Amino acid sequence: MNTATVTSQASVSERAKAVAAALILGFVLIYTVGFAASSNIHNAAHDTRHGLAFPCH
Repeated sequence: MNTATVTSQASVSERAKAVAAALILGFVLIYTVGFAASSNIHNAAHDTRHGLAFPCH
């Protein structure tokens, strides 16, 4: 039986790009939610809970 081991190391620039993308996405989400009307946020969370069959009432 032949077993091959594959190891992958991300370079520093790839890691930096991933961290930057995650930070940008996080800031966009926080900014968007921060300025959304509260009823919109409630409805989005409410619909998601029902879609996942999670009780919310």
